[in-house]
Amino acid sequence: KMQKYLLYNAVEPEELSTLRELSTIEICKVWSGVSRHIYRQLLQKRAVEIGVGSFAVLPAHASVAEGKVLPVERPMFILSKTLKMFYNLESDETKIPDEMPVVQPDFENIAANIHFRHEIVEQCVQETLLCFAGALRDNKEVEFSFK
Repeated sequence: KMQKYLLYNAVEPEELSTLRELSTIEICKVWSGVSRHIYRQLLQKRAVEIGVGSFAVLPAHASVAEGKVLPVERPMFILSKTLKMFYNLESDETKIPDEMPVVQPDFENIAANIHFRHEIVEQCVQETLLCFAGALRDNKEVEFSFK
């Protein structure tokens, strides 16, 4: 699945047919449905793999007063190792603990919640990730914001 995001060539407009048909509002609706779904999985201590990487809540340490350290949990997005190597990206080595289950997004469930066809939701997500990979390939800055 992740192989399709390793781009040797630029993304062609015909590879983004669903994104071109949807309005910005509809695309935002899909991604807000996806982000709610991911949030619910994270609350259940599952990681969610979305092709280019995974969302997970991992143990971390926060520095508080007088050099004291507090154990906290931190939501993170961990870019896939293959993608990092392919695009020659640097980031901290972060691993999802072996005991943490990793799930794929349930597109049927997301689609039912936002009243879209599940094919549309899945295509919208995959085409957005393709744009993301295209930006990585072309060394463009990318900003994704999730609630």
